[in-house]
Amino acid sequence: MRNNIFKFVFFLMISGTMMANVSLPNIFGDNMVLQRNSEVKIWGWANPKEEIKLVSSWNNQEYNVVATNQAQWELHIKTPEAGGPYTISIKGYNEVILKNILIGEVWVCAGQSNMEMSASWGIENGEEEMKNATNPNIRFFTVPKLTATTPQNNLLGNWTESTPETMKNFSAIGYFFAKRLREDLKNVPIGLISSNWGGTPAEIWMLEEVVQNDPLLLENAKKLNEQEYGPRQPGRAYNAMIYALVGFKIAGTLWYQGESNVGSLVYDKTLSALISSWRKAWQDEFPFYFVQIAPYKTGNNNFSNVTVRNSQRKILNEVPKTGMVLTSDISDTIDIHPKNKKSVGIRLANLALAETYKVNFNLVNGPLFKDIKIEKNKVAVSFDYADGLHFKNKTSNQFELAGADGNFYPAETSIKNNEVILTSKKVPNPVKVRFAWGNTIQPDLFNKANLPASCFVTD
Repeated sequence: MRNNIFKFVFFLMISGTMMANVSLPNIFGDNMVLQRNSEVKIWGWANPKEEIKLVSSWNNQEYNVVATNQAQWELHIKTPEAGGPYTISIKGYNEVILKNILIGEVWVCAGQSNMEMSASWGIENGEEEMKNATNPNIRFFTVPKLTATTPQNNLLGNWTESTPETMKNFSAIGYFFAKRLREDLKNVPIGLISSNWGGTPAEIWMLEEVVQNDPLLLENAKKLNEQEYGPRQPGRAYNAMIYALVGFKIAGTLWYQGESNVGSLVYDKTLSALISSWRKAWQDEFPFYFVQIAPYKTGNNNFSNVTVRNSQRKILNEVPKTGMVLTSDISDTIDIHPKNKKSVGIRLANLALAETYKVNFNLVNGPLFKDIKIEKNKVAVSFDYADGLHFKNKTSNQFELAGADGNFYPAETSIKNNEVILTSKKVPNPVKVRFAWGNTIQPDLFNKANLPASCFVTD
């Protein structure tokens, strides 16, 4: 009798393996959003040589593939203009039906705690925003905090509709970004994938080999100390929290990170390498928009925070299809977690609406340093996005000049034809300029959109 029971259990195990083996990564599931007007890749596992049939309900088109001898399969299917809800049927020996699918715009929200920060953390007007968060056309997928020493081909998580309960623990910046996007994209569904971990440096968010194969990045990574609240080893979060998403068609990435790299002199090289490695993995040069970290008192070094902010500014000239929003005017220099997340999400959305979707023709960037012209003792500083250039308090003490000796002194300032004119009696022969150069200095230069200028130092 006992032997017969064993045989029966063994039969169930074998038949389950043989007859119910079509499966997918968790990123494909009920309630998901697929990128519109695209060819999207859907992949999974099955028995070797198992015939797989996929049918999409928006056009009832049938796609077929045979699983490899490695028990893997993938299909590329065409998606229509925004809409839904739809279903997808995937059938082999068993059948998997994905329900309540929307077609729209998909964005990854990644970084550390400021991107992770949710309404439940105590953002401005968080309770009121939660009450009004019911929106079935905004969908969330939250990646749990995990590490791995090797790339993982699946991760935990599931897609959910935006409700007061789901929104309160999701990235607030992501949520406000989605809400603003829908205003100008005429109610296109938005899918957000949140993969964040507070207190983590950029190095853990890219393939370890990217760091190992670059002497500059490797030397910098060796300076990262283990922290009690997060991993520091290169590749660990990428392996567990990004790799399994690679290939899932996205519109772009939102990034808010850098506080844990304060002290680095090469953050622009680090983040540039991350962006390039993600695009290479996805085989897609998608837009990558990031938030410049806020002015904040950091340790004993007066310039460790501002150096990272300047590095972030430099990325815009080094890496194509990138954009940056500033938070210096809506942040608090004594709080590393500024509570105004709504404005950050809206600024990122305005950037995407202008640069990616070409439907926003307003000024969406703060003034960015362009060039200097030196005439004897006078320096004219020009900026991109300089329309309506003005100082918050009519004049500024945040510009400094240096001569060949490299010693900086405060400059007298004026604005003429949307350029800042600088002189200093202590610097008769200026060669360098810097602006808002301090960890806690909140820039006082704005344009007509009332967006602040970034700190900078000329080379």
